Amino acid sequence: MLLVCRAVDEDAVRERIHARVPTPHGTTMCRIGDQLLVHVPGDRLAADVLHESGLVQRTVADPSDAPLTDREAVPPGSVVSLGGSATVGGADFALIAGPCAVESHEQMSASVAMARAGGAVALRGGAYKPRSSPYSFQGLGDEGLRIMAKIRAESGLPVVTEVVDAETVDLVAEHADVLQIGTRNAQNFTLLRAVGRAGRPVLLKRGFGCTVSEWLQAAEYVLAAGNPDVVLCERGIRSFEPATRFTLDLSAVAVVKHRSHLPVIVDPSHGTGHRHLVKPLALAAAAVGADGLLVDIHPDPPSALCDGDQALDRDLWFDLADALRGVLTGLGRGLTPGEPEPAGRAR
Repeated sequence: MLLVCRAVDEDAVRERIHARVPTPHGTTMCRIGDQLLVHVPGDRLAADVLHESGLVQRTVADPSDAPLTDREAVPPGSVVSLGGSATVGGADFALIAGPCAVESHEQMSASVAMARAGGAVALRGGAYKPRSSPYSFQGLGDEGLRIMAKIRAESGLPVVTEVVDAETVDLVAEHADVLQIGTRNAQNFTLLRAVGRAGRPVLLKRGFGCTVSEWLQAAEYVLAAGNPDVVLCERGIRSFEPATRFTLDLSAVAVVKHRSHLPVIVDPSHGTGHRHLVKPLALAAAAVGADGLLVDIHPDPPSALCDGDQALDRDLWFDLADALRGVLTGLGRGLTPGEPEPAGRAR
């Protein structure tokens, strides 16, 4: 049973429950806006205690197997703040862009200028890069984090970077505004719990072998740890079709928007692996109801140390942003406003 309560102190709620139920089974809480979600699986006495207190505003009697993410918990849908004025969710469409990997300060400085000029509200860049081959570029590690933090200080844009293990969560959280969980770690439950306690928004990519239910249950781990600020990212699943790097499952966006209150963005870069496919799939993502995009851009894609074949150069990035504005206007939506451009969009 999921109880939607007034925004009261969580410790006070726990004390109230423990006073009557010394060992409540599996009770979890997550604060979202002015509400406190309390999940009491199979423990009717704990639910009765809260009902008697007058704290319960409404009850979701038959929630899904990921009750804290359930659409009925927050029917209007959640809006997640990435830092500053940047948000994902709601009426507007958010762009997050940047290179797959941090290579140098110069590369990231040029990338953030591109991202901002195209309308991005946040910069992505990987300091740690889990790669299929041990011989591929693995990222700059700690130095990459320092570069991202410096770029954030210089540009004012929030930064998104991947965290790959529970041991480095605190370190990454010191340098980044948003913690990304990549497809390979989508069911690393120790890591999911750790980012849930880190006090930073989480961008959770769908595992390439995960069903929608498994993806939402992965998000549930983060919310159950007390962190409501989760953005889901569809990035393609593995199928029999070799024409694209993965099969970008845009139907999952519509399914998740129906089943969950969490915002959903789409990564057409990793989902296809080819830059010429990024624009059509990005426009389709907007049409199907996604809340934003995560796009690979690079000031010089042929020189990229990671995934250069899917990265957009400056002209292709601006072309995509302009095309998106046209599609969004037809849908009665617009781009989420980011930080102001200091120098305009000079080419």
